[in-house]
Amino acid sequence: MNDVYDNNMRLLPLLKFLDKHKRTIVAVIIVILSVSAYLIISSQIDKKNHENAALIYNDWLIELSIEEPDLEKLDSMLEELLQNYKSTGYTQIALLSKANMDAKNNNLDEALENFTTLINLTDGITGNKIFNKMARVSAARIEVSNGKFDEALELIQKYSASETNAYIHELTGDILAKKGNIKLAQSQYELASAKYSDQASKSIIAMKIAGLENSSE
Repeated sequence: MNDVYDNNMRLLPLLKFLDKHKRTIVAVIIVILSVSAYLIISSQIDKKNHENAALIYNDWLIELSIEEPDLEKLDSMLEELLQNYKSTGYTQIALLSKANMDAKNNNLDEALENFTTLINLTDGITGNKIFNKMARVSAARIEVSNGKFDEALELIQKYSASETNAYIHELTGDILAKKGNIKLAQSQYELASAKYSDQASKSIIAMKIAGLENSSE
């Protein structure tokens, strides 16, 4: 009997606490259940979205494999991916593929638009950094061909720190050289040369540096 009484006495503070804060506890439980339900539903929606995007992307690849693909059909499928499944990797791959195709066909305005869309989709902490860099570099090259050197530099500025890869330094050097910033261009070429591991690339950079020196004489 005493054991039962002692146990009840030990539980008394807990019971008082639960009684005093029961509304708060109920509210917390409701929030936890709501968040759990939301996460479960969101996960199911994401899975369904990826499945739907995969089906569209498969049709995209089939159309792309044709010797003369229907460009309007490709544009239509890409638009559907962008409107309904833009956060999926399938959309980003299709967008990169279409932008490269446009650039190859000399449709530079459309290519730039698609590269810019891809940049916006992949920016940020959670974005795909590989696609983002590829899109920025490609868009920068188009801007260079359009004579928009400042816009080109702005596109690759995100990856122009000293720890970045050699090609970014080389491209930055090319743009600065076109702007007439010889010293800055040479500095970027030297960084590129230090990071390139193959002799062929180093030789190309050496030629570019020599060209700068000749132009400054």
